[in-house]
Amino acid sequence: MKKYSKLTPVALLLGTLAVFPSYVNASLPQQIYSEEMPSLAPMLEQVTPAVVSISVAGTQKVNQQVPDAFKFFFGERRGQAQERPFRGLGSGVIIDADKGYIVTNNHVIDQADEILVTLKDGRQLEAKKIGADSQSDIALLQIKADNLTEIRISDSDTLRVGDYTVAIGSPFGLGQTVTSGIVSALGRSGLNIEQLEDFIQTDAAINSGNSGGALVNLRGELIGINTAILGPNGGNVGIGFAIPANMMKNLTNQIIEHGEVRRGVLGITGHSLNAEISKAMDLETNQGGFVSQVTKDSAAEKAGIKAGDIIVAVDGKKIKSFNELRGKIGSIGAGKTVKLTLLRDGDEETVKVTLQSAPDANIEAANIHPALEGAKLSSASNGGVKVMDIASGSPAEQSGLKEGDIIAGVNRKRVTNLAEFRTLIEDSSGVQALNVIRGNTELYLMIR
Repeated sequence: MKKYSKLTPVALLLGTLAVFPSYVNASLPQQIYSEEMPSLAPMLEQVTPAVVSISVAGTQKVNQQVPDAFKFFFGERRGQAQERPFRGLGSGVIIDADKGYIVTNNHVIDQADEILVTLKDGRQLEAKKIGADSQSDIALLQIKADNLTEIRISDSDTLRVGDYTVAIGSPFGLGQTVTSGIVSALGRSGLNIEQLEDFIQTDAAINSGNSGGALVNLRGELIGINTAILGPNGGNVGIGFAIPANMMKNLTNQIIEHGEVRRGVLGITGHSLNAEISKAMDLETNQGGFVSQVTKDSAAEKAGIKAGDIIVAVDGKKIKSFNELRGKIGSIGAGKTVKLTLLRDGDEETVKVTLQSAPDANIEAANIHPALEGAKLSSASNGGVKVMDIASGSPAEQSGLKEGDIIAGVNRKRVTNLAEFRTLIEDSSGVQALNVIRGNTELYLMIR
């Protein structure tokens, strides 16, 4: 759990009792014994099997500083990278029982060589990383197992401040733990936790190890992925943050479809509107994203957005800041069309924008096949998979791959993107033939 690091049970009970006025009378103690007490247990019995514990192991590079007294021997190098083993704990949520898909935070599994998932029934399974997005801190894993339970996903855009929340995860390695609270705020951004931020804030107790766990409503539907806390001493102080379910769903759908996040971009720069800017420009609102510049030939320019416009809503949902706008747009895939509500010269207008592609995202090929470790791959714009980078001396280099190669097929089957490439590799066994285009030359490389 990052260290950005509740309605209490009594308060939750009182809130529930208000819905059942027959309990609130002089014979309360007698009725409590004669009637069933309000409880979250029935809902949790259905939901908690969909929340898993995750343990990881791997190595990470650290810089070892060279003391000044030894510079004579080591020159002016300030440090030397060394690899050190690490272990970590987190949580995850099963979102597709048939395919074994589990969503968690990227920071839970980042740099991990081994990922072990523990189900509520005690089964332990090795997980494979399908893809991740460091900017939003989302990662997708896959396990192979029968009799899994998946969670229902709610429309997080319908959330309101004050809605009850229940957080499920494995804090401090204690095992599955449940806490309760409310939605404290929506659209939290500008916290510098992630590059793309549009958080749900909750006071349900969230601690280290809850990262990647579920934030659900009283119907047991997933409303967010627990991600960070504001904890000066590393513990819960009632301020936790979760990635909205809709944002998570947009990103994982892209990973499943393309093998990577194909982020959409507007092509604008700007900043959040505030009272000072609003007064200077004689505006009627203090909230929204102020557009200071529009990039030439961008999606925004083609839609008619101009410098000086104030974007106040995305697909009819109001936004408070430029950071919130960035977070919402950044989770929507390239090629998708969104409706933006903006203010221009005091008038409200709505424009439709078809988002363009962000610069190519690369994934580590080791997640696809051990023989490709050390290569960074990306879906090529004209079809196939492009080798963006090769680490010197890596298995990928030893396999014969070079930077700039285009992998056009596997075992004589055409490949158009990363998702297809991954599927073909997974469906094959033994020696596999990669059809590679290198400049004007076509060749085959064998991996096993």
